[in-house]
Amino acid sequence: MDLQISTPYIGRFAPSPSGPLHFGSLVAAVGSYLQAKSQHGMWQVRIEDIDPPREVDGASEDILKTLLAYGLQWDGPVIYQSQQSANYETVLTSLINQNLCYACCCTRKMIKQQGGLYLGTCRDLNNPLIDNALRINLLSISHKPTYFEDQLQGNINVAPSEVEDDFIIKRKDGLYAYNLAVVVDDIEQGITEIVRGSDLISTTGKQLCLYQLLGANQPNYVHLPVAVSSPGLKLSKQNHATAVDTLNPTPILKKVLAFLGHPVPKDIPQQSCPEILFWAIQHWSLDKVPKQREIQI
Repeated sequence: MDLQISTPYIGRFAPSPSGPLHFGSLVAAVGSYLQAKSQHGMWQVRIEDIDPPREVDGASEDILKTLLAYGLQWDGPVIYQSQQSANYETVLTSLINQNLCYACCCTRKMIKQQGGLYLGTCRDLNNPLIDNALRINLLSISHKPTYFEDQLQGNINVAPSEVEDDFIIKRKDGLYAYNLAVVVDDIEQGITEIVRGSDLISTTGKQLCLYQLLGANQPNYVHLPVAVSSPGLKLSKQNHATAVDTLNPTPILKKVLAFLGHPVPKDIPQQSCPEILFWAIQHWSLDKVPKQREIQI
Protein backbone atom coordinates (compact mmCIF):
# COMPACT_ATOMS: atom_id res chain seq x y z
CA MET A 1 0.00 0.00 0.00
CA ASP A 2 1.39 3.41 -0.99
CA LEU A 3 1.73 5.91 1.83
CA GLN A 4 1.00 9.50 0.87
CA ILE A 5 3.22 12.03 2.61
CA SER A 6 1.42 15.34 3.01
CA THR A 7 3.34 18.57 2.57
CA PRO A 8 3.54 20.61 5.78
CA TYR A 9 1.39 23.73 5.62
CA ILE A 10 3.33 27.00 5.39
CA GLY A 11 1.42 30.25 5.20
CA ARG A 12 2.44 33.88 5.43
CA PHE A 13 1.38 37.45 6.02
CA ALA A 14 3.24 39.95 3.86
CA PRO A 15 2.49 43.61 4.64
CA SER A 16 4.20 46.57 3.02
CA PRO A 17 5.62 49.15 5.47
CA SER A 18 3.73 52.06 3.95
CA GLY A 19 1.97 52.78 7.23
CA PRO A 20 0.56 51.14 10.36
CA LEU A 21 -1.81 48.18 10.31
CA HIS A 22 -5.44 49.16 9.85
CA PHE A 23 -8.59 47.05 10.19
CA GLY A 24 -8.40 45.75 6.61
CA SER A 25 -4.80 44.57 6.88
CA LEU A 26 -5.55 43.01 10.28
CA VAL A 27 -8.29 40.96 8.60
CA ALA A 28 -5.68 39.51 6.24
CA ALA A 29 -3.26 38.87 9.10
CA VAL A 30 -5.83 37.10 11.28
CA GLY A 31 -7.32 35.12 8.39
CA SER A 32 -3.92 33.87 7.20
CA TYR A 33 -2.87 33.07 10.78
CA LEU A 34 -6.00 31.04 11.54
CA GLN A 35 -5.89 29.20 8.22
CA ALA A 36 -2.32 28.12 9.02
CA LYS A 37 -2.75 27.29 12.69
CA SER A 38 -6.02 25.40 12.19
CA GLN A 39 -3.98 23.02 10.01
CA HIS A 40 -1.10 22.81 12.51
CA GLY A 41 1.00 24.75 10.04
CA MET A 42 3.62 27.47 10.14
CA TRP A 43 2.72 31.15 9.82
CA GLN A 44 5.53 33.38 8.61
CA VAL A 45 5.77 37.15 8.33
CA ARG A 46 7.46 38.90 5.43
CA ILE A 47 7.91 42.66 5.23
CA GLU A 48 7.59 43.73 1.60
CA ASP A 49 9.97 46.67 1.68
CA ILE A 50 11.18 46.89 -1.92
CA ASP A 51 9.57 50.22 -2.81
CA PRO A 52 11.36 52.86 -0.68
CA PRO A 53 9.39 55.86 -2.05
CA ARG A 54 6.18 54.35 -0.59
CA GLU A 55 7.61 53.32 2.77
CA VAL A 56 7.14 55.14 6.07
CA ASP A 57 9.97 55.31 8.59
CA GLY A 58 9.34 53.00 11.53
CA ALA A 59 6.36 51.28 9.90
CA SER A 60 8.00 47.83 9.82
CA GLU A 61 8.66 47.86 13.57
CA ASP A 62 5.18 49.25 14.23
CA ILE A 63 3.54 46.47 12.20
CA LEU A 64 5.42 43.76 14.09
CA LYS A 65 4.54 45.29 17.47
CA THR A 66 0.89 45.47 16.42
CA LEU A 67 0.84 41.79 15.43
CA LEU A 68 2.24 40.83 18.83
CA ALA A 69 -0.27 43.07 20.60
CA TYR A 70 -3.02 41.03 18.93
CA GLY A 71 -1.45 37.71 19.91
CA LEU A 72 -0.24 36.95 16.38
CA GLN A 73 3.14 35.32 16.95
CA TRP A 74 4.94 34.33 13.76
CA ASP A 75 7.14 31.28 13.21
CA GLY A 76 10.81 31.69 12.35
CA PRO A 77 12.61 34.93 11.55
CA VAL A 78 10.88 37.86 9.88
CA ILE A 79 11.81 38.01 6.19
CA TYR A 80 12.59 41.42 4.66
CA GLN A 81 12.34 41.73 0.88
CA SER A 82 15.02 44.43 0.94
CA GLN A 83 17.47 41.69 1.98
CA GLN A 84 16.52 39.26 -0.81
CA SER A 85 18.10 41.06 -3.78
CA ALA A 86 20.55 38.23 -4.44
CA ASN A 87 17.65 35.79 -4.89
CA TYR A 88 15.89 38.14 -7.31
CA GLU A 89 19.06 38.69 -9.34
CA THR A 90 19.69 34.94 -9.59
CA VAL A 91 16.19 34.44 -10.99
CA LEU A 92 16.52 37.39 -13.36
CA THR A 93 19.84 36.08 -14.68
CA SER A 94 18.26 32.67 -15.31
CA LEU A 95 15.32 34.25 -17.15
CA ILE A 96 17.64 36.42 -19.24
CA ASN A 97 19.84 33.45 -20.17
CA GLN A 98 16.76 31.51 -21.30
CA ASN A 99 15.42 34.49 -23.31
CA LEU A 100 12.35 34.51 -21.09
CA CYS A 101 12.57 38.24 -20.46
CA TYR A 102 13.86 41.28 -22.33
CA ALA A 103 14.77 44.93 -21.88
CA CYS A 104 12.15 47.55 -22.70
CA CYS A 105 12.62 51.29 -23.21
CA CYS A 106 8.93 52.17 -23.62
CA THR A 107 7.58 54.86 -21.32
CA ARG A 108 4.10 54.96 -19.79
CA LYS A 109 3.27 57.83 -22.13
CA MET A 110 4.24 55.75 -25.17
CA ILE A 111 2.15 52.80 -23.99
CA LYS A 112 -0.82 55.07 -23.30
CA GLN A 113 -0.57 56.41 -26.84
CA GLN A 114 -0.75 52.80 -28.09
CA GLY A 115 -4.06 52.27 -26.30
CA GLY A 116 -2.80 51.47 -22.81
CA LEU A 117 -1.84 47.84 -23.46
CA TYR A 118 1.81 47.01 -23.99
CA LEU A 119 2.14 45.42 -27.44
CA GLY A 120 5.55 43.76 -27.13
CA THR A 121 7.24 46.64 -28.94
CA CYS A 122 10.72 45.90 -27.57
CA ARG A 123 10.46 42.12 -27.52
CA ASP A 124 12.84 41.51 -30.46
CA LEU A 125 14.96 44.67 -30.30
CA ASN A 126 17.75 43.37 -28.02
CA ASN A 127 17.83 46.60 -26.03
CA PRO A 128 20.63 46.97 -23.46
CA LEU A 129 19.78 45.55 -20.04
CA ILE A 130 21.15 48.63 -18.28
CA ASP A 131 18.86 51.66 -17.78
CA ASN A 132 15.83 49.85 -19.17
CA ALA A 133 12.94 47.99 -17.59
CA LEU A 134 12.86 44.19 -17.81
CA ARG A 135 9.67 42.56 -19.06
CA ILE A 136 8.66 38.91 -18.94
CA ASN A 137 8.18 37.29 -22.35
CA LEU A 138 4.72 35.75 -22.14
CA LEU A 139 5.04 34.28 -25.64
CA SER A 140 7.27 31.70 -23.92
CA ILE A 141 4.27 30.27 -22.08
CA SER A 142 2.46 27.60 -24.05
CA HIS A 143 -0.53 27.27 -21.74
CA LYS A 144 -1.39 30.57 -20.12
CA PRO A 145 -3.70 30.28 -17.12
CA THR A 146 -7.34 30.98 -17.93
CA TYR A 147 -8.61 30.38 -14.39
CA PHE A 148 -7.50 29.24 -10.95
CA GLU A 149 -9.31 27.59 -8.09
CA ASP A 150 -9.69 29.74 -5.00
CA GLN A 151 -10.32 27.78 -1.81
CA LEU A 152 -12.90 30.37 -0.70
CA GLN A 153 -14.18 32.19 -3.79
CA GLY A 154 -14.32 29.16 -6.11
CA ASN A 155 -13.09 29.19 -9.71
CA ILE A 156 -11.75 32.59 -10.71
CA ASN A 157 -11.42 33.48 -14.38
CA VAL A 158 -8.15 35.14 -15.36
CA ALA A 159 -8.76 38.14 -17.60
CA PRO A 160 -6.91 37.77 -20.94
CA SER A 161 -5.31 41.20 -20.43
CA GLU A 162 -3.59 39.90 -17.29
CA VAL A 163 -1.62 37.26 -19.20
CA GLU A 164 -1.19 38.86 -22.63
CA ASP A 165 0.62 42.03 -21.55
CA ASP A 166 4.36 41.35 -21.04
CA PHE A 167 4.54 42.79 -17.53
CA ILE A 168 7.55 44.42 -15.90
CA ILE A 169 9.62 42.34 -13.47
CA LYS A 170 12.35 44.92 -12.82
CA ARG A 171 11.79 48.63 -13.15
CA LYS A 172 14.02 51.04 -15.02
CA ASP A 173 15.02 52.64 -11.71
CA GLY A 174 16.42 49.28 -10.54
CA LEU A 175 13.59 48.39 -8.16
CA TYR A 176 12.18 44.87 -8.36
CA ALA A 177 8.54 44.61 -9.37
CA TYR A 178 6.01 43.25 -6.90
CA ASN A 179 5.01 40.24 -8.98
CA LEU A 180 8.59 38.99 -9.33
CA ALA A 181 9.52 39.54 -5.68
CA VAL A 182 6.40 37.96 -4.23
CA VAL A 183 6.71 34.80 -6.36
CA VAL A 184 10.44 34.35 -5.74
CA ASP A 185 9.92 34.87 -1.99
CA ASP A 186 6.98 32.48 -1.78
CA ILE A 187 8.97 29.80 -3.61
CA GLU A 188 12.01 30.40 -1.40
CA GLN A 189 9.93 30.19 1.79
CA GLY A 190 8.07 27.09 0.62
CA ILE A 191 4.66 28.76 0.95
CA THR A 192 1.94 26.17 0.29
CA GLU A 193 -1.08 28.46 0.51
CA ILE A 194 -1.46 32.22 0.05
CA VAL A 195 -4.21 33.85 2.11
CA ARG A 196 -4.70 37.52 1.25
CA GLY A 197 -7.31 40.12 0.37
CA SER A 198 -9.49 39.81 -2.73
CA ASP A 199 -8.07 43.10 -4.01
CA LEU A 200 -5.03 41.06 -5.10
CA ILE A 201 -7.00 38.58 -7.21
CA SER A 202 -6.06 40.50 -10.37
CA THR A 203 -2.34 39.88 -9.75
CA THR A 204 -2.74 36.10 -9.55
CA GLY A 205 -2.69 35.41 -13.29
CA LYS A 206 0.68 37.13 -13.69
CA GLN A 207 2.07 35.26 -10.70
CA LEU A 208 0.87 31.92 -12.06
CA CYS A 209 2.75 32.69 -15.28
CA LEU A 210 5.93 33.23 -13.28
CA TYR A 211 5.47 29.98 -11.35
CA GLN A 212 5.20 28.20 -14.69
CA LEU A 213 8.29 29.88 -16.16
CA LEU A 214 10.29 29.13 -13.00
CA GLY A 215 9.22 25.48 -13.00
CA ALA A 216 7.76 25.74 -9.49
CA ASN A 217 4.60 24.27 -8.01
CA GLN A 218 1.94 26.91 -7.57
CA PRO A 219 0.44 27.33 -4.09
CA ASN A 220 -3.22 27.22 -3.16
CA TYR A 221 -5.01 30.55 -2.92
CA VAL A 222 -7.56 31.98 -0.50
CA HIS A 223 -8.75 35.50 -1.24
CA LEU A 224 -10.58 36.95 1.75
CA PRO A 225 -13.20 39.69 1.48
CA VAL A 226 -11.71 43.14 1.88
CA ALA A 227 -13.12 45.77 4.21
CA VAL A 228 -14.54 48.81 2.40
CA SER A 229 -15.86 52.11 3.69
CA SER A 230 -18.16 52.35 0.68
CA PRO A 231 -18.64 50.10 -2.37
CA GLY A 232 -15.34 49.79 -4.20
CA LEU A 233 -13.39 51.93 -1.72
CA LYS A 234 -11.27 49.61 0.40
CA LEU A 235 -9.66 50.58 3.66
CA SER A 236 -6.04 51.28 2.85
CA LYS A 237 -3.04 53.26 3.98
CA GLN A 238 -3.37 55.37 0.85
CA ASN A 239 -6.92 56.26 1.90
CA HIS A 240 -5.64 57.18 5.37
CA ALA A 241 -7.34 54.28 7.15
CA THR A 242 -7.08 54.53 10.93
CA ALA A 243 -4.43 52.42 12.66
CA VAL A 244 -5.83 49.67 14.88
CA ASP A 245 -5.66 50.16 18.65
CA THR A 246 -2.76 48.31 20.27
CA LEU A 247 -3.59 49.35 23.85
CA ASN A 248 -7.05 47.74 23.87
CA PRO A 249 -6.90 45.18 21.05
CA THR A 250 -9.57 42.72 22.21
CA PRO A 251 -12.65 44.56 20.82
CA ILE A 252 -11.01 45.00 17.43
CA LEU A 253 -9.95 41.34 17.29
CA LYS A 254 -13.54 40.30 18.00
CA LYS A 255 -14.73 42.63 15.24
CA VAL A 256 -12.24 41.08 12.82
CA LEU A 257 -13.42 37.57 13.68
CA ALA A 258 -17.07 38.59 13.24
CA PHE A 259 -16.12 40.11 9.87
CA LEU A 260 -14.64 36.72 8.93
CA GLY A 261 -17.81 34.88 9.95
CA HIS A 262 -16.55 33.71 13.34
CA PRO A 263 -18.26 35.81 16.04
CA VAL A 264 -16.77 35.13 19.47
CA PRO A 265 -19.28 33.68 22.01
CA LYS A 266 -19.81 35.78 25.11
CA ASP A 267 -19.35 32.80 27.43
CA ILE A 268 -15.58 32.45 26.84
CA PRO A 269 -14.31 32.84 30.41
CA GLN A 270 -11.12 34.77 29.63
CA GLN A 271 -10.98 37.27 26.82
CA SER A 272 -7.33 38.09 26.15
CA CYS A 273 -6.18 38.03 22.52
CA PRO A 274 -4.25 34.73 22.86
CA GLU A 275 -7.29 33.08 24.46
CA ILE A 276 -9.63 34.39 21.78
CA LEU A 277 -7.24 33.19 19.07
CA PHE A 278 -7.04 29.77 20.74
CA TRP A 279 -10.84 29.53 20.51
CA ALA A 280 -10.77 30.77 16.90
CA ILE A 281 -8.18 28.17 15.85
CA GLN A 282 -10.39 25.39 17.21
CA HIS A 283 -13.45 26.68 15.35
CA TRP A 284 -11.92 28.09 12.18
CA SER A 285 -13.54 26.99 8.91
CA LEU A 286 -13.46 28.61 5.48
CA ASP A 287 -17.06 27.46 5.09
CA LYS A 288 -18.04 30.15 7.60
CA VAL A 289 -16.12 32.96 5.90
CA PRO A 290 -18.32 35.12 3.64
CA LYS A 291 -17.73 34.29 -0.03
CA GLN A 292 -17.67 37.95 -0.97
CA ARG A 293 -15.04 40.15 -2.57
CA GLU A 294 -15.77 43.04 -0.21
CA ILE A 295 -17.76 43.83 2.93
CA GLN A 296 -18.73 47.33 3.98
CA ILE A 297 -18.01 48.22 7.60
